[in-house]
Amino acid sequence: MALERFTKDHEYLHIEGDVATVGITTHAQGALGDIVFVELPEIGRKVAAGEAIAVVESVKAASDVFAPAAGEVIAVNSALPEQPALINEDAEGAAWFFKLRLTDSTAAEALLDRAAYDAFVAETA
Repeated sequence: MALERFTKDHEYLHIEGDVATVGITTHAQGALGDIVFVELPEIGRKVAAGEAIAVVESVKAASDVFAPAAGEVIAVNSALPEQPALINEDAEGAAWFFKLRLTDSTAAEALLDRAAYDAFVAETA
């Protein structure tokens, strides 16, 4: 069963073993509005937690997507650059950005679970 975690930068991780599937949350998509462009990282790129790793642009703004944990990019969602609107339809599902092989699989445990993330979003609304 996958472990679900969230960051205060509005990214989600679905973790299975030492691999995290990462994207932006439905809340982030709603705040950004209609997504029109996505730039994904290169496969093989090694990143530190908190490092800017991708870019998402909407009709309102451009935002960096940060690596929620340290690791190596092992896959990207090749459909997104061609169809960035997928993020508007299914941000926390089919519109994942990249898969990260975690350097430390326990690091994600320190991130927010769904209840804590929902409370964080409610507090900042």
